[in-house]
Amino acid sequence: MPYARQKKIAAINDISGYGRCALTVSIPIISALKVQCCPVPTSILSNHTGYEDFFFDDYTDKMTPYIHQWKKMNLSFDGILTGFLGSRKQIEIVSDFITYFKKEKTLIIVDPIMGDHGKVYSTYTKDMCFDMRKLVGRADIITPNLTEACILTDIAYKDALWEPEEFIHIAQRLFALGPKKVVITGIPDKENLINLVYEENAEPYFSSTKKVSVERPGTGDIFASIIAADAVNGCKLRKSVNRAEKFISECLTRSEQLHIPKEDGVCFEEMLHLLTN
Repeated sequence: MPYARQKKIAAINDISGYGRCALTVSIPIISALKVQCCPVPTSILSNHTGYEDFFFDDYTDKMTPYIHQWKKMNLSFDGILTGFLGSRKQIEIVSDFITYFKKEKTLIIVDPIMGDHGKVYSTYTKDMCFDMRKLVGRADIITPNLTEACILTDIAYKDALWEPEEFIHIAQRLFALGPKKVVITGIPDKENLINLVYEENAEPYFSSTKKVSVERPGTGDIFASIIAADAVNGCKLRKSVNRAEKFISECLTRSEQLHIPKEDGVCFEEMLHLLTN
């Protein structure tokens, strides 16, 4: 019987010891989908920044020698997933990582974590936004929320009612930057959360799930991790988006049942079996 190499994803993000987000989420989610998750930490936190106080260790200066060791080991990856990047230097390091490790069939998934609710994160400068546009242009799949989609396309965010055609226009502008597939996540609606899938030679696809609880940290990381693992496993993007939506909805519902504090994110651990069915 021929040896079947297990698929691998390099996941570049920060890691929090407590609070479910970033690599703390990606490692178990990607693993549950039968893909080896190989983390590249950008920073290490005792708990994520949604809490009042936290320990933080910037890993930027350690990323290059860390990655150099992987080069010496001649590693290869089926996918590269990027999350929050805290500086222009980190974006540069990630871009170099892609240049070195991307092979013909390596898929690049970029979750351009830059802002939310119409506002850019205070840590993000104009130069970083410019650099992120270039990084997005190298991706196969990107998963920005509506705020990030507006930032990347220089389109004004608004709290007023949006028309579906406006979302499609934003997706087209994102597509023009270079990624092969675009998913705009968490589009707000009165009773639903909507995701828009935009792919070449396919009709724009809107899917929605009912809002089931308050917003919680880490749901975007869960979403991007499922999309990334499904992509390297050959799953169609629309099916993957539907899977991610349903899984997150179930996690949110269970978190409310267990009275999990909002800051602790979603108790996805209780629901991982849904990904293996």
